[in-house]
Amino acid sequence: MAIAALWQTPAMLPLRVLTVFLHEVSHAAMTLLTGGEVVSLTVDPYEGGMVVSRGGSRFLTLTAGYTGSLLIGSTLFVIALRTDWDRKVLAIFGVLTLAVAAFYVRDLFALGFSVATGALMLAASRYISLNINDMILRVIGVSSMIYAPLDLWDDTIARSHLHSDARMMAEELGGATMLWGGIWLAISLGVIWLTLRHGLGRTSNIPLRSPIRIMR
Repeated sequence: MAIAALWQTPAMLPLRVLTVFLHEVSHAAMTLLTGGEVVSLTVDPYEGGMVVSRGGSRFLTLTAGYTGSLLIGSTLFVIALRTDWDRKVLAIFGVLTLAVAAFYVRDLFALGFSVATGALMLAASRYISLNINDMILRVIGVSSMIYAPLDLWDDTIARSHLHSDARMMAEELGGATMLWGGIWLAISLGVIWLTLRHGLGRTSNIPLRSPIRIMR
């Protein structure tokens, strides 16, 4: 709740840029998985981002931006709540971030951001306690999950004239911008509900109901 309430404040800017980075990484990953080539990946301090690519499935690569970052967030959140893999996962996350920076990032801000983020993740996984690593994964996971519906509503429904993924999908593959935005929004809300339902519970780090205790 605190993340959602503070989402538009300056304090959350690094986290918002990270969610944009995950969005662009999802585009890039799907491009590679469908046989395409990623030329470059960038994010900027104004929360914009772009992937330049060749080939691959246009339908899947456009869809992967929101759905991919949503699934990354969901996975990190469940791992944080249900396992003690936090250090290993954060370290892998850091290595992958540095790999993306090395292979695909060219401009100064995006390079600095991705290298700093990857290095901080590796340092946290090595030197900071398991509980803090757990909290880092939860925060990134929740942020990436809430980014999808908030940005979808803002960029594809409230302001459907913007040159968003949904707009490109409509222009290149048919349908309306609001249609694609609405479909992705419904998917994002469904995935968030399933994630919270599965992630929270009696065996998680944050049980839905506290155990009943009798005090005398």
